[in-house]
Amino acid sequence: MTLWFVFAMMTAAAAFAVLWPLGRGSRAALAQGTEATVYKDQLAEVDRDAELGLIGPAEASAARVEISRRLLASDEAERAAPVAARRGPRRAVALFALIGLPVLALAIYLPLGSPLQDDQPLTARKQEPPQSQPLDALIAQVEAHLEKNPTDGRGWAVLAPVLAKTGRLPDAVRAYRNAITYAGDSAERRADLGEVIAAAAGGVITDEAKSEFERAVKLNPNEAKANYFLGLAAEQDGRPKDAAATWRGMLEKAGQDAPWRPMVQAQLARVEGAKMPDLPEGAAAAAQNMSPAERSAMIQGMVDKLAAKLKQNGDDVDGWLRLVRAYMVMGDAEKAKGAQAEARQAVSGNAERLKQLNDGLKNLGLDG
Repeated sequence: MTLWFVFAMMTAAAAFAVLWPLGRGSRAALAQGTEATVYKDQLAEVDRDAELGLIGPAEASAARVEISRRLLASDEAERAAPVAARRGPRRAVALFALIGLPVLALAIYLPLGSPLQDDQPLTARKQEPPQSQPLDALIAQVEAHLEKNPTDGRGWAVLAPVLAKTGRLPDAVRAYRNAITYAGDSAERRADLGEVIAAAAGGVITDEAKSEFERAVKLNPNEAKANYFLGLAAEQDGRPKDAAATWRGMLEKAGQDAPWRPMVQAQLARVEGAKMPDLPEGAAAAAQNMSPAERSAMIQGMVDKLAAKLKQNGDDVDGWLRLVRAYMVMGDAEKAKGAQAEARQAVSGNAERLKQLNDGLKNLGLDG
């Protein structure tokens, strides 16, 4: 109500600002009409004074001439700008100020403004926009919402991966279970749940996690995450051949652009016994006394030496295969891919060596 009162006062002030000069102009015209009446009264007064002998005939004549001159001038001005002619535009402007301005203001405000919108509470105004709030604050807000609306499946589905990334694994397990219950079952949600259960167990594929992966595969036999972890489960159970078969099957079905392909290739090479470059004599014994970091640095150095040697002599197909395997075991998919391309280029002029290279790459689960 206060808002509308303020708008009404503003409109009245605007109309007054327009009408005030117009009113003054009307008064000026009225004053001009009054001036002609005064001159006529003065002529009558001169005539009376002459009849009474108060002024002489010459003076009376001079006075009549002067007053008549002023009267004629006043009439001339009156005819040049008639009051009736001035009243028409003034009335139009006055009507527009009184009626047109408010109507125009409402016509603009109603579609653009929000006269019926409720006022935003002060506490809501003080809240920071979501993108500027800390992650913990956002999580707390979602959790508070889910406490009041525990069947909001979409809310649980959004919260679950965030909890997993922030390390709140038990809460993430609960959130995934609620997402499945209230938002619907799916292979992806089952695989995500199994992954979080395994992460909470320190990377061990427990029976509970394995059960979730198996359910995911039943819903979608090509669910990559579930199949990958089932391969890990087989390896942890002492069945490396089954793990290799699972991962090889994934590679055969997947396209070359599958984002998880390098990781699965590295795992396959590892369980199939891919070895790092052989250590020189005496280096193996020395490596046993090294820390893991020192041993890793020594192996990295040997891999770099092998790569440099192959750049000088690219005809060594076995060396190229050892280098590709080494990069895969080290988890460096980009370097493995680069070594594969360099090897093909190096032996491209020899059909026999190229076939040997392609066969070796196929054994590693790579494209031959």
